[in-house]
Amino acid sequence: MSPRTGRPTNNPRPNKISIRISNDDKKTIDSYCEQENINMTEAISRGIKKLEREIKK
Repeated sequence: MSPRTGRPTNNPRPNKISIRISNDDKKTIDSYCEQENINMTEAISRGIKKLEREIKK
């Protein structure tokens, strides 16, 4: 049997982080996720990519 589980992906996400955020930040990210019809992981990934673009300026 294969040790891998789940669906295969071209973008594996092996790193797990845990953070504390304010109620206002939670409402903001929840609203964004609902508006864009995405999950929280994708929303945070988009935010990180936006930060990366700012760093490269």
